Amino acid sequence: MSVSKESLISQLRSGDARALTRAISTVENHSPGWIDLLKQLFPHTGKARTIGLTGPPGAGKSTLVDQLAKHYREQDHTIGIIAVDPTSPYTGGAILGDRIRMQQHFSDPGIYIRSMATRGSLGGLARTTADVASVLDAAGRNLILIETVGVGQDEIDIVRLADVTVVILVPGMGDDVQTIKAGIMEIADIFVINKVDHEGAERVEREIRAMQSLAMRPDNWTPPIVKTMATDGRGIKELADSIASYESHQQNQGLVSQRRIQNWEARLLEMLRDTLLQRAHAAMPNGELSRLAAEVAEHKRDPYSVIEEIAVRIGVL
Repeated sequence: MSVSKESLISQLRSGDARALTRAISTVENHSPGWIDLLKQLFPHTGKARTIGLTGPPGAGKSTLVDQLAKHYREQDHTIGIIAVDPTSPYTGGAILGDRIRMQQHFSDPGIYIRSMATRGSLGGLARTTADVASVLDAAGRNLILIETVGVGQDEIDIVRLADVTVVILVPGMGDDVQTIKAGIMEIADIFVINKVDHEGAERVEREIRAMQSLAMRPDNWTPPIVKTMATDGRGIKELADSIASYESHQQNQGLVSQRRIQNWEARLLEMLRDTLLQRAHAAMPNGELSRLAAEVAEHKRDPYSVIEEIAVRIGVL
């Protein structure tokens, strides 16, 4: 590893915010040396707690993250916030709405905020979100809050990364919980009903409890329902207490290691898939994929033989 890379890691480990920004940019943009950087940082990871916050658009996720970060800072936690924003259709970059909403924390060195663009990634998470979380972990941030894009049922990817998953709902969503469907409901370790001053909050709570009565979680945990008004901080302490209760439950049941193994299994498969896809693209000249697609579309070839051909080309078969 180059002297400059070693210096970057040393500065990052000592808490230098500029070094942290450089390291995250290197990883996010897949700049030269990004994998080597992650390899060197990995031994310094594994200490941070990761909390994922997800839910539909308009649920007030950013305001809730803002208040939760404020609460944890009062307890002297060092915090990294990853706000996964929708990709701008004009620039390809994050819209950065979360940074605007969290301006009050900019002068606090104990809170580092990073907005990331999804760049077309499904599931509410940018592909490199997990790697950026690792960088924050290595930099000594002991609590990482990840706020994901509100894309509904596909947002279940957060469960592969977070130690605790908080699903945020609000009254007045049409058919309320029924509009979210089972996918996102099943991943919740904690439910938050935000904007409880709005009409219909009790109905949302009833629907959540009705869904909970239909199935028992394998870890014997019943996700609590916390009511909040993020705009004035109401219910934030109760939310933090519920997060602590779930973490205690995981510890007492011996589930922490099990959950992390499951998360890494899913992440390793995703990393393998991305690596093979990159190799496949590199093995095909410009226009080759379009030519193959045209042959399949015209029924000159079947897609299964085409995939086998590509797999042979990259040495998989």
